[in-house]
Amino acid sequence: MHDVGYRYFLMSTAIDMGLRGFQARNRAGEKEQEVIALVDGDEEAITDFKAMVGAQKPEHAEISNITCVDYEGDVMRTGEYAQVCSAQQLNKAIPLLLDIRDDLKEMKGDVKEMKGDIKAVRKTGDETLNEIKAVRKNTDTIPQIHEEIKGLREDIQPGYATHFRQVQSDVKAIKERLGMQ
Repeated sequence: MHDVGYRYFLMSTAIDMGLRGFQARNRAGEKEQEVIALVDGDEEAITDFKAMVGAQKPEHAEISNITCVDYEGDVMRTGEYAQVCSAQQLNKAIPLLLDIRDDLKEMKGDVKEMKGDIKAVRKTGDETLNEIKAVRKNTDTIPQIHEEIKGLREDIQPGYATHFRQVQSDVKAIKERLGMQ
């Protein structure tokens, strides 16, 4: 029954029941994990503790059997056991906190890199916007140029028809001289 909080549940219950002594440890049984809890206090508090432990458990704890036997030895004071548990949890938490710290440092580097990328994209975007503005400025003159070309074509057309007829006449004369018809 590792990492389900059962010993901490037992400790909290012992504190709530006012037991002056409490300690717990895990032990590998023949078929499954066992938790051994030692309690010290007046009979009423011990009875209440047994009833509470029999009726409640942490969410993920699987309990197949609870056995109570008398114990003739020293039991750690409840507050001292709570300090031991705090130290155990700190020993578990410190490597995780160090990993989180390292991850945060790495993330800060990634954020700095992303900021640089964003600045580069913004700069490219500004350059592209300027190019678009220049193209728009140039396209604004297209209608004027179109009108100029149209005017030139109109100027050329009257002389073009006359010139074209002359070219046709010349081509016909050349073909006749060469004997081509």
